[in-house]
This record gives sequence, C-alpha cells and structure tokens, in this order.
Amino acid sequence: MIEKIENKTAKITIVGMGYIGLPTSIAFAQAGFNVNGYDVNEEVINTLKNGKIHIKEPDLQQAFEKVLNSGKLKPTNKLEKSDVFIICVPTPFIKRDNKKLSDISYVETASKAIAPFVEKDTLVILESTVPPLTTDEVVGKIIEEETKLKLNEDFYLSYCPERVLPGKILYELKNNDRIVGSSSEKAQKITKDLYESILTTGKAYTTDTHTAEMCKLVENSYRDVNIAFANELSIIADKIGINVFELIELANKHPRVNILKPGAGVGGHCLAVDPWFIVEKFPEESSLIRTAREKNDYKPQWIVEKIEKELKEKFPNKEKEIIIGILGLSYKPNIDDLRESPSIEIALTLKEKGYNVVGCEPNVLKEEIKGIKNLSLNEILEKSDYLVLTLAHDEFKQNIDLIMSKEVLNVVGITNKGLN
Repeated sequence: MIEKIENKTAKITIVGMGYIGLPTSIAFAQAGFNVNGYDVNEEVINTLKNGKIHIKEPDLQQAFEKVLNSGKLKPTNKLEKSDVFIICVPTPFIKRDNKKLSDISYVETASKAIAPFVEKDTLVILESTVPPLTTDEVVGKIIEEETKLKLNEDFYLSYCPERVLPGKILYELKNNDRIVGSSSEKAQKITKDLYESILTTGKAYTTDTHTAEMCKLVENSYRDVNIAFANELSIIADKIGINVFELIELANKHPRVNILKPGAGVGGHCLAVDPWFIVEKFPEESSLIRTAREKNDYKPQWIVEKIEKELKEKFPNKEKEIIIGILGLSYKPNIDDLRESPSIEIALTLKEKGYNVVGCEPNVLKEEIKGIKNLSLNEILEKSDYLVLTLAHDEFKQNIDLIMSKEVLNVVGITNKGLN
C-alpha cells in the first residue's frame, strides 16, 4: 500500500460529496490519484457529472472542472473495489429527552455500504466528526462483522478529522496540519503518507484513535467556549448601554487578551454540534463546555427578545404589521451553508410569533429558504421597515450606508468604517 501511495496508483473512493467530501476528492485527484466521488444522492452525482458543483466555495468550480476533465475524479453512485475508502458523511445531533445526542446513523450506513468492497490490506479512513470510540467500536466492528476480516490484521482503519474553514477549504486542505489516529502503527504510517501527498506546508501527526477523535471535539469546543464569552459580554454590555465592539477592541489592546467578536450565535456543522458529543459521553465532567454551548444556543433567542422590545418602542401597536428584514441567513459570512444557522432560527422564531419576516441571503440562489422569502438586497431595503443585520457578508459591507439609513439592529457591528 505504501508503494501505491508513493507512486499514486492507489485507488481512492470518497464516500459523501458534501462540503468536505467533494473538496477532499478534488485535492487527492489534483495530487495525481484516481478518485471515485461517491454519493447516494443521484441529483448531486448528476450535477457533478455535468461539470457543475452543488456547493458555493471559492475556486472549487474551476478546480473541479480540471480534475473531472482529466479523468482523475469520477462522480458515481455505485461503489466498487478501492485501495482506500474515506468516509465524509454528516454526523448531526438529535434531540431526545431534552438532550442533544450524536446521530452516527450516516457513518453506520456508509460503513455497511463499503464493507462488501473491503478486502485484505484495504485502508478505511473516517473523517466525519464523531464521539470518542466510534471509529473502532462502530466502523471497525461493522466491517469486521460484514466481511469476517480482522481489524489491523486484514484491513486497516484510521481516523483523520477535517479541520477546514468554509471559504478557504481547498487552501486549508493543503496547508493545515492533519491529525491521524489509529490503533495500528502501520495504519498510522500509511494514512500519514497518504495525507502528506496532498499537503504543501501542512504536516500530518500521528496518535492513537481515541486521542484523534477527541482532538477534533476539543478544537471546536475551545472555540465555542471563547465565542460564548464574547456573546455573554454582548448581553452584559447591552444591559448597561455600552458598545460591545468598542469594549472588546479596547480590551484587546492588552498584550495577552484576544477576545473574539460576538454575533447572532454559533452555527455550522462543527461548532454548534461537536461540543455536544463531549457532553454526551462525559455529562458530569463537561459543565463548562455545556454552559458555553447553552449560552451560544440562547443568543438567537436573546436577539429575538431584543427585536420585540425595539419594535414595541419604534412601532407601538403596529409591530405585527411591519416587515422585518433579516440580512444574512447562512451561518457565517460569504458562504451558502445554512446548517444550524442562528439567523434562520431568529427569522423562524419571529415568524412563529406572528411577525412578517423576509430575508436576504445573496449566497443562496433560492426564492425561499425554510419558508422565509429570500429577497435581493435592493428588494429588502425597499420593502422592510426594520432590518436585523446578522452577518458581515461582503455585499452588506459594501452597502452599509444604505442599510444603516433604515431602522437596524446591528448584531455584528458593521459600520461605514469597516467591520468593528
């Protein structure tokens, strides 16, 4: 296998053509490997076969066209024998008994799907974010049961979590360090060599499986805790009538202080989800992580409460008659990813309360997003009586003077001097 990786003859199948799987497929194809990009969604595969990507990501379309036309990347909805299988499927959470628990059903389904094609010396890599013990105890056992092969003797299994930033995925896939975890030293070595074939400035570091699984969760929980501190500051600052962005800017003048900026909450498939996986496994030991997650989950509700208070003051007895425009519906600036978006939660909560709500998400070309009309910026400026600026999209920053000429709740602190 090591020789196949070195001479780029190893055949790779990426399972899941989403925000991680598709760019990962492109990166390995660019490195010279023959890659099958597999997905059960026929619409996604047909779109890719026709030369178009289905997600918004800078430089991805051009890179995809090159590897597709070269024949190095083949979109498919049929699995076949490969030297390497890389699982990149979603791992959302589910709500049960007032708890948020991991849903690893996609990982289980993917493991069962590839099992008939796993043979001696096949390498299986899990990239999906999972609770500790999932790689060996779920993926490994499923493949063992389905194939009668022995883990670390007949086939190899590693965990290598993605750690990329939407909007810079291709760059970060090649330049960020990677963590490779396995219970087999041989699998660690093979997987490290494989990922280093696509890395330029980044390096691959090896460890055991459980440490690698925890590493991804710890990275995002750390960030979530820091964002929760900023969001809590914004609530306190509002209580005493000061500008939280100015407060943070001044506090950050201290040489050892670097407070993040508050926002509408925390969204996306990682930060809004991953900390719950630690809380699920270690409920008694993770009180700080839980509190941070609850604080960030509360922020959209706090914003709704603030909106209702302002509407009663600015439009007394008419607050249900006006049109509220939500500027930004994705979960972060300049992307089309709507997963766990605090802005959508704000819009839907207001709508459920009987308010007339419209949205503007310039990165999503749909007339409606989860029941919220998606207008252009010009349309929403014309039709709305009250605006809620939840994201620092470039289009909003470029038109900030027009936006601020309306009644606006400025959640992210954009001004005509730039982003505070």
